Amino acid sequence: MAAKLRRGRRTRLVWAGLLLATLLPEAWGADAADQPKPTLANIAYGPHERQVLDFWQAAGTGARPLLVFIHGGGWITGDKGQKMPLLKPFLDQGISCAAINYRLAPEHPLPAPVHDAARAVQFLRFKAREWQIDETRIGLTGPSAGACTSMWLLLHDDLANPRAEDPVLRQSTRVCAAAVQVGQTSIDPRVLEGWLGPQVLSHPMIPRAVGEITLEGALRNYEMHRPLYAEFSPINHVDAHDPPLFLECSAEMDLPARDAGHGIHHPLHGVKLKESSDRVGHECHLMVPGHATSPRYSTLNAFLFDKLLTR
Repeated sequence: MAAKLRRGRRTRLVWAGLLLATLLPEAWGADAADQPKPTLANIAYGPHERQVLDFWQAAGTGARPLLVFIHGGGWITGDKGQKMPLLKPFLDQGISCAAINYRLAPEHPLPAPVHDAARAVQFLRFKAREWQIDETRIGLTGPSAGACTSMWLLLHDDLANPRAEDPVLRQSTRVCAAAVQVGQTSIDPRVLEGWLGPQVLSHPMIPRAVGEITLEGALRNYEMHRPLYAEFSPINHVDAHDPPLFLECSAEMDLPARDAGHGIHHPLHGVKLKESSDRVGHECHLMVPGHATSPRYSTLNAFLFDKLLTR
């Protein structure tokens, strides 16, 4: 039985990865072999073996802007060297880059995956002078769960603890912008079912993010997990003072969601967050092919170049 469950999990994750690859534009989906060699590789930003990052230092004088890539995989799989944006266009513009790994659920449920990303940002700030990073121009990007994490960091209050013994934790987690793809703006199963219908609930991200193996367990223990679902749903943290966001979604707007992969990456995630942003006056650009476009930015990269290179 255990072997059967493991095979089923691998099948779902492979299928979800293939679906995600079809949703990413041509400039994305690059693996490590398609990228320039990192200046520094597998640098530890914490004690766990998954708490490592790669860093590419851009040429140029003075402190450089920084783009941080957070990989997808439902917080349960994935790697910093997979399904990345092509980094050379950013490096050619004088933007340094980093890509991070983080601990994975269900062995390390929330808050671990998202707080690891926060610590990675703090670590990069801690290294700002040594690595010539402009602390005022740090941006985030990533697909799927990496998008969810990026949006959470963008919209959440600063996690800096000025009294922490660890000097890394004294650093700010705030960034200047995020540009993401096919991300989840809520992970709450009750919210998601209301938005998208029941098929979305069969995605393993929903139970495993909170340490449950099955959806039945997550729903049975919903009241216990509800604070985590609420806290790590980016849509619950939007306010007018948050930095700008660019959301790129797929064109598959049909409802209800056909299956787990369609639901977890559904464009309605972006539509709902855009509505929340517009209500409070937060700068949010939504791209849904055939349905919504940004009046200012034609591509995700154009948004990032503007926000990271313009003072």
